[in-house]
Amino acid sequence: MNIGILALQGAFLEHQKILTKMGLNSSLVKETSDLDKIEGIILPGGESTSMRLISQRKKLWSELKLRLNLGLPAFGTCAGAILLSKSIVEEDTETLGLIDVQVKRNAYGRQVDSFDDFIDLKFSPEKAYLAIFIRAPRFEKIGPQVELLAEHQNQPVLLREKNVIISSFHPELTDDLRIHSYFIDIIKNKGR
Repeated sequence: MNIGILALQGAFLEHQKILTKMGLNSSLVKETSDLDKIEGIILPGGESTSMRLISQRKKLWSELKLRLNLGLPAFGTCAGAILLSKSIVEEDTETLGLIDVQVKRNAYGRQVDSFDDFIDLKFSPEKAYLAIFIRAPRFEKIGPQVELLAEHQNQPVLLREKNVIISSFHPELTDDLRIHSYFIDIIKNKGR
């Protein structure tokens, strides 16, 4: 199995370190041809506008969107979640539109408002998970097919629809492998 990580900007190396720790192969996705080598893709945290513009300039955006619509499993963290969402609050910005969620950018505040807190994962409730929020988006207008996997103070922070998961926090910045493992299981089970 080879997992792709969109590597145009943001925390892609942190995701690669997690996958290496899990004993998995990964490829940094920078060009359209890189998509041929992968069975799933992670869209990291960073700056969603930069990632979108760079991928559009490199002609990667349209090919990625096509492959995602054909069923390529995807995991978006923070900025990656914004890219995978259906729409952005008060913006007419193009997204990949893979998960029926509207997001609000930086809803938890600016960089100085970053924080961490424990959350419960619905698929792994035996131990609390330390979630790190940095300029995190908030998930709003969640569609009926979207599954809630975790929340923080009654706000959804980890969601799934079919073979796509999104988090408003940064699981790549912890040593807890449960969320990445959950994504790998989605790839192995082809979204079931």
